[in-house]
Amino acid sequence: MRRPTASVSPSFLSALLSCRHFSVARICRCASPVYGSHRWVCGISDSLSNNTLNASSSSPNRLMLFSTMAGTILVQARDPAKLNMEILNAIDERRYIDTWNLYEQHMQMEGFPRKSVVNRLLTGFAESLDVKWLEKAYAMVEQAFEESKQNLLEKEPLIYLSLGLAKCGLPVPASTILRKLVETEQFPPVTAWSAILAHMSQTAPGAYLAAELILEIGYLFQDGRVDPRKKSNAPLIAMKPNTTTFNIALAGCLLFCTTRKAEQLLDIMPRICVKADANLLIVMAHIYERNGRREELKKLQRHIDEACNLTDIQFRQFYNCLLTCHLKFGDLDSASNMVLEMLRKAKDARNSLAVATLVLEAARNDNRAFTARFSGPNLSQNEPEGSHKDRLIEHQIISYDEFSRDRNFVKLGNEAKEVLLSLLAKLQTQVELITTEHGILQPTEKIYVKLVKAFLEAGKLKDLARFLIKAEKEDSPVSNDDSALVHVIKSCISLGWLDQAHDLLDEMRFAGVRTGSSVYASLLKAYCKANRLREVTSLLRDAQKAGIQLDSSCYDTLIQSRVLQQDTQGALDLFKEMKEGKIPRGGNPEFEQLVEGCAGNAEAGLMAKLLREIREGQKLDSGVHDWNNVIHFFCKKRLMADAEKALAKMRSLGHTPNAQTFHSMVTGYAAIGGKYIEVTELWGEMKSLASSAPIKFDQELLDSLLYTFVRGGFFVRANEVVNMMEKGNMFIDKYKYRTLYLKYHKTLYKGKTPKFQTESQLKKREAALSFKKWIGLC
Repeated sequence: MRRPTASVSPSFLSALLSCRHFSVARICRCASPVYGSHRWVCGISDSLSNNTLNASSSSPNRLMLFSTMAGTILVQARDPAKLNMEILNAIDERRYIDTWNLYEQHMQMEGFPRKSVVNRLLTGFAESLDVKWLEKAYAMVEQAFEESKQNLLEKEPLIYLSLGLAKCGLPVPASTILRKLVETEQFPPVTAWSAILAHMSQTAPGAYLAAELILEIGYLFQDGRVDPRKKSNAPLIAMKPNTTTFNIALAGCLLFCTTRKAEQLLDIMPRICVKADANLLIVMAHIYERNGRREELKKLQRHIDEACNLTDIQFRQFYNCLLTCHLKFGDLDSASNMVLEMLRKAKDARNSLAVATLVLEAARNDNRAFTARFSGPNLSQNEPEGSHKDRLIEHQIISYDEFSRDRNFVKLGNEAKEVLLSLLAKLQTQVELITTEHGILQPTEKIYVKLVKAFLEAGKLKDLARFLIKAEKEDSPVSNDDSALVHVIKSCISLGWLDQAHDLLDEMRFAGVRTGSSVYASLLKAYCKANRLREVTSLLRDAQKAGIQLDSSCYDTLIQSRVLQQDTQGALDLFKEMKEGKIPRGGNPEFEQLVEGCAGNAEAGLMAKLLREIREGQKLDSGVHDWNNVIHFFCKKRLMADAEKALAKMRSLGHTPNAQTFHSMVTGYAAIGGKYIEVTELWGEMKSLASSAPIKFDQELLDSLLYTFVRGGFFVRANEVVNMMEKGNMFIDKYKYRTLYLKYHKTLYKGKTPKFQTESQLKKREAALSFKKWIGLC
């Protein structure tokens, strides 16, 4: 048998020996028979590396034997076993650059190192928590799967690498490794992958992927598909999502506003027999509030009231969600009754507390010295320490030796719970309408502002006055001029809503609630400025009936108004009345200063907040929430004909559908299957509506559209959705769509291009190939 040779001229060989910028390397493995310790080289590489071949090296491993007479080049190969040992030594000593160079040499010579070395490389790079080396470790995993060498990869090192990737803010490769483990039936235990999920959920893409992972893994357990009695199913059962994983994913969805995806997780919970704990009940309340599911919140209220292990903070969160939902639906009676009930309970508690305080005061004084001597650090001192601990969790990882000894992944399970607590703490900061004092719920100024705004927008001034008067009786102000109703009237005056201010002032007078002269003075001046003399006369009559004495600044304004109207006699009469009444000069400027402070965006209590809310807040269309619930109900029951009728009725009543409306319709059509034409028509309607109305296409809506179009093979529309998502910098789960494409369209357009095809066929083919290229399949 003749040896394969490569012809080399003597002049080239001489140049090669004298130049260190060339190296001889094995290029073609398939035609390289090995004889003894030598290998025939089928090509010459002009790389700049001198590690493989160095003409001046004295090392026997780098010795080159050239046969110029035979016209061949013979290179002595490095010993693979020795190279493996060098790789292990380098990674143990954390010499990552040397490790990678040695690994590349091995790949050029022999391909992948032996199994133990590959897995040690993955865990060594993961321990560094350096993004550069983590990405290189992930590239090794990808290459192993591409070359069908996944048998080199063990489950525990892959879990450890996925944890490192998640900790360093790389959720996409972290989730891909978990998906690969599930595909190859190396099922990771839930205590392990819950920690990965927790770190992923701290970023928006990671939170979305966390929800997708639970949906994919949960699908395997739906409706009792896995028999827990079979011993062979034990590794699969150990992977089943638990309450902690659901809490983590749902909290991440809430923090990054993907609450419709969160509702899909809630729907799958009973199908895989996951029970809710106290934290999950509160998270569910947040999701129902965000999505406008008021009836679900009311059903949940019974469980909340009966639960015995809820904290004050959790109660506050739930009732904050319920109160917000009442406001969304424009149910002002329920919202105001909730506030009044809280005030009544707080008043009773204050009275009880006052009595208890008197009884315990003596004992407290006696024990004060003892308490000061033996008391430990308070909560405020511990809070920074806890936050510091959260930061340490993010930037530290346990060693792989410790990781491998923990066979049940108990430490990872505890880490997942700690991260969950930090996510739930972030949700607590979003509670604005309710606070707690001594364990008793109390309304904040924010809820007063929102309620007043809603009453004013609905034109329910009598109901507003009645509510505020009742609230004042339960929580009396320091003075009549500092009541909530007075602040509301002054806010209306500042906004130019003089009729509403006058009506509220009348309601106060009819209810027998006295107020100071500043409100009348302010409204009187505003009427004069607007040249509304009839209302000025009426207000003066009301002030006299109420026994209100106006100050000199009011008379000055009235006199100036008469003069401008050329009513000289009227001006003289007012001046005479002012003199006879002995009204002192230089009235009360407090209100003017207050209004000026509000106009300058300064803080001025309830009034300033109300002005800001009215000027900057958007008016809510409660009808949209009502119709969204109706449409969602029909879509969930797969009654799409009724859903279409409800959508048409919604439009006819003047309510504009939003992203939540279309999301329900798209997911409803997708659940039935085969309704791709209807979804395409809906997509056209959405684009048309977007050109004329400010509708927001969010990630959840576009992702549901993209999934439906890819599933049905509508790649022209799919590419439109992809372009829109990329323009909006929205995250797209390419792995999911790559899997979906391979499942339903693997053989699509694989043959040669037909010689004859219509323009429509050509367009569809190009769209499919473009999408295939986008997901990385060509």
